[in-house]
Amino acid sequence: MLPDPIFKEALLRMVIAILLGCVVGVDRNIRGKPTGVKTLGLVALGSCLVTMAGAGFALHGVAANDATSRTIQGIMTGIGFLGAGVIVQNVAADKIRGLTTAASIWVTAALGIVCGVGAWSVAVIATVLFIMLLIVGRIAEHALHRHWLAKPKEHRDAMLDNEE
Repeated sequence: MLPDPIFKEALLRMVIAILLGCVVGVDRNIRGKPTGVKTLGLVALGSCLVTMAGAGFALHGVAANDATSRTIQGIMTGIGFLGAGVIVQNVAADKIRGLTTAASIWVTAALGIVCGVGAWSVAVIATVLFIMLLIVGRIAEHALHRHWLAKPKEHRDAMLDNEE
């Protein structure tokens, strides 16, 4: 049993971070992506833990005023490197894969940070918007790609020239 209300609060923050990370992970698993429930749950939990530590949560609020900001900067930088690991460039096919997964890792870390500071409503709303974007964005991209690729190459090149 948790003896202190501060431990109950910490547990609640960590559980919510894990759950929100896992929700995003389900979408990534369904789509067969390299990250999933476990990975994104761990990213959210880790971000939550480090944020709480940076905010002095474990020290009952004793922390430097700028410690939380530096902690968040460190998390987001480090997670950027993790995300970079899932990006793959296929030069022969002129394609880059894994950008959405990398962005998902980064946003999941942000969800963990928001849970770490105890902003539940923001974390839940952001997760709902995140999942909606993954679903609606996929549909929109497929429609745009079908429309774009249906045009002859000369027409696509001419359109690109006009954009510059």
